[in-house]
Amino acid sequence: MNKMELSEKLSEKFTFSKSQAVDIVDFIISTITAELARGGEVALTGFGSFVVKKREARMGVNPKTGERIQILASSVPKFKPGKMFKDAVK
Repeated sequence: MNKMELSEKLSEKFTFSKSQAVDIVDFIISTITAELARGGEVALTGFGSFVVKKREARMGVNPKTGERIQILASSVPKFKPGKMFKDAVK
């Protein structure tokens, strides 16, 4: 399922226009993104949590040349599924 298909399901369920449903999905995604960019966390009870994890600097290998390279520290978004979500997928 992609964003448009999710928007269509939303518009069918709640009788929004398709453009309103797209706006709602876009709003949710941008709100989660903005909160993570600030270093926050978004927890959706039963579904899961979106968090930012820090990756330490480390040594890596360029697969093309075999040369060892320094990989800089970075922050990456992670999703931790909630118990209800994990149980539903089993």
